[in-house]
Amino acid sequence: MQRKVTNLFGGRKVLLRGTERPVTPLGGLSVFFEFLGRIGYEEAVKRSTPVELRSPNAIDPAHTFTTFLVSVLAGARRFAHAGLIRADRTLHQMLGIVRVPTDDTIRNLFARFGMAQVQRLCSALWDWQLERLPEREGGYSLDLDSTVFERYGKQEGAVRGFNPRKHGRPSHHPLLAVLAEAHFVLHGWLRSGNCGTSRGVVEFLKEALALLRENHPLRLVRADAGFFEDPFLRFLEERELPYVIVCRMTKRHRAAAIQDWRAVDPTYAVGAFTVQLLGWDRERRFVAVREQIREEKSSVGRKLLEVPGYTFRLFVTNRQEDPEVLWRDYNQRADVEKRIGELKYDLAADDFCMRKFFATETAFRAILMLFNLLSEFQRASGMKSYRQPATLRSQVFLCGAILGRAGHHPVIHLSNTWGGLKTRIFFLDRIISYDFPTSPKLESACTP
Repeated sequence: MQRKVTNLFGGRKVLLRGTERPVTPLGGLSVFFEFLGRIGYEEAVKRSTPVELRSPNAIDPAHTFTTFLVSVLAGARRFAHAGLIRADRTLHQMLGIVRVPTDDTIRNLFARFGMAQVQRLCSALWDWQLERLPEREGGYSLDLDSTVFERYGKQEGAVRGFNPRKHGRPSHHPLLAVLAEAHFVLHGWLRSGNCGTSRGVVEFLKEALALLRENHPLRLVRADAGFFEDPFLRFLEERELPYVIVCRMTKRHRAAAIQDWRAVDPTYAVGAFTVQLLGWDRERRFVAVREQIREEKSSVGRKLLEVPGYTFRLFVTNRQEDPEVLWRDYNQRADVEKRIGELKYDLAADDFCMRKFFATETAFRAILMLFNLLSEFQRASGMKSYRQPATLRSQVFLCGAILGRAGHHPVIHLSNTWGGLKTRIFFLDRIISYDFPTSPKLESACTP
């Protein structure tokens, strides 16, 4: 069977024909699957999955869970998009899965998860990932932040709360902790939309710290003004954790911040002072940054003092370095905004929503795990700099391929017009030769 069609430019005829040969646009995923095999992904997922299916016809929950991850990696933004994987026989061969679940099977699996099952799955998988987290001299920077997932239905926990884009729209309000230098999401909570930014942050951080091992100390905790709360600061001080956190402006700050400024350059000046705010049981150190307003660039800070031509930023800290050192260190926290953007726009973390709250959280935490696997994949494959998930998808994973056979062995023919095996052999060789030791030294190329 064939049909003639006209190409867009030139008016020439093109023949359309069908083929029985299995074809996939995702041949490059074979490199990622080799990496998963090397780190023992199959054993880890099967060991960690708390759901047991008794039917002899049931699909292995580990296969269903993996199909969801592969769908997200391929660009799915809805559960229904997982149906595209079912028709891709070449991808089935690369995965080694004979029976591929439907999108309903994926939803039914996640619907079985309650709070205990989510905790059991995620704590086990994060512990497995942290076994290979690189050591870093001086420790990691832990960045805390929250974001908004807009919802368009009647899902559990989707209620009205802070929503800067669509006021009054029901939402969820996730909380995230990211190890900046490793591009690793240490912990994540899905919360109701009416939760404040710092709601439950002490308990959240306790869980995050419990995941870390002794050979992964924290050099600094960074957070924005939403976390400027005395109970949170006291918790950090009790744990002897260094922190730099943006302050909310108060009248006491305005009174105390009148001081001599030390110029850093023609635009910026810094200073420091100590003050005890109302309700606090101790004084704390504050660092102030003054920025001159310029026409060609918008200023980040706010008006702390009625001084024309300047804006100000304030940070509270328990560190004693010079103000400009702490300010520049905090500025590295901007990377956490990029990680949240990648989770939402590249991996659709905000799009997989079900009626049950913990089913939605299972999908959300699964995507966080996938993000961490992609970061580790880049370290193991020898990439010189960090690439966001969408870039990996377009540069490495997307590759036309045809399934064939050579004797008793299936063969995946990667198209040379997509770079083929030639551009991916380096990654494969590095992954095959990579030792995957426990806590390897972190290469400087992977730091932000």
